[in-house]
Amino acid sequence: MSADLETARTWEGPSAPERLSLLRNAKSVAIVGASDKPSRASYFVATYLQSSSPYRLYFVNPVAKEILGQPVYASLADLPEVPDIVDVFRKHDDLPGVLTEAKAVGAKTLWLQLGSWHEDVAHDAEEAGLNVVMDRCIKIEHARFHGGLNLAGFNTGVISSKRQVTA
Repeated sequence: MSADLETARTWEGPSAPERLSLLRNAKSVAIVGASDKPSRASYFVATYLQSSSPYRLYFVNPVAKEILGQPVYASLADLPEVPDIVDVFRKHDDLPGVLTEAKAVGAKTLWLQLGSWHEDVAHDAEEAGLNVVMDRCIKIEHARFHGGLNLAGFNTGVISSKRQVTA
């Protein structure tokens, strides 16, 4: 990262114990920008959460109709319940609009995925009473707190600087 980008990051997110608490207290997660394409990060996160978490999942995408056998909703307002966490896979310029939607439905947490950082959105969300997590993957965070990092190949159980020789 450039020095300019590093100095621009003044907002401080929740600590690891606070993130764990957010994940433990959540019952539902809406994935905004969910994709039905297996090559997309949102799809990978959705498959993990669907198979390895207790959350009720909702997929939000105005174009898709079904993802992983579940219906897709056009907006947060169309969901059958208020999501505890709004997990966002949208481009930077779309984030203020997603925040507006999240506030309007009464969501508790706005979670911006890896690579997603918007200080104004974070401050506006906190002023509205939302918890905010930025530049962190909900799948990785859930897995690290619940012992599932090996599901993505992060924890092989081998500690070595040498390449493993296979037969």
